[in-house]
Formats: sequence, C-alpha cells, structure tokens
Amino acid sequence: MKYFRELKWPLLIILGLLGLVRPVARIALENSGLPTPPIALGMTALVTLVWVLVLGLSRSVNPLLSGVVVALVYALGAIILSGILSPILLGHLEGPLAQPLAIIPMLVTNAVWGVIAGGLALLVRRLRWGTWTLNRVGR
Repeated sequence: MKYFRELKWPLLIILGLLGLVRPVARIALENSGLPTPPIALGMTALVTLVWVLVLGLSRSVNPLLSGVVVALVYALGAIILSGILSPILLGHLEGPLAQPLAIIPMLVTNAVWGVIAGGLALLVRRLRWGTWTLNRVGR
C-alpha cells in the first residue's frame, strides 16, 4: 500500500491522459484516406516510448507499478472519451460503455501494456543509473 501513496499521481495522470492522443488521432484520420492501422500502431509506439522514457528517467518510486497505473488511467480516459464522442460522431453510444463486458478485457489489456512499458522503463533506469531496483533512485 505504501507504494501507491508514494506514486507521483499528477505525473501518472498526465501521462495516461497524454495517451489519449492515440484514439483522438485515429478518429481524426479515419475519413482522411490515410492508412489508419499503421498510423495507430505508430501512435501506440510513440505513446509507449514517451511513457518508458518519462518513467525510466524520472525518479519515480516504482516504474513497473507506475506503468500499470498510467495505462489504466489511459484506459479509463478512453472509455470516457468513447462515451462522450461516439454519440456525437455516430449518433449512438458505441464502445466499452455500450458493451460493458468489454470493459474488463480492455482494462486487462491496458494493464499488460503498462507492465511492458514499466518493464522497459526499468531497463532505461538500469542503463541510466545502473540499478534494477524498483525503489526510488538517488534519494
């Protein structure tokens, strides 16, 4: 429980919400004629890179747990964004709120994404500071 209290919540919330650039870009580019799947994959890689670098280079308490929290903030933001934008853009509710059984798999998938990003952040931390510890570096 102490790890949750020591997390840098404002940073994690900002990083999670920053990830929402991915679905917004996908929506914006949907009717543009551009190849949406490769762009979405590139945006996912870019968001992951930002998460990894920020979590790995910051003095966060626990990059692995922080990665999971960031990804879950993103997932919750995406659910809310979908609930707001789908009625406006499509005229009816679509996405996880329209299919509540999809919410748990979405959260699990994003938690796995967060574990991967957090693990890569640990690798960045190892390369930068020479430590594998989950605890804060440079106290």
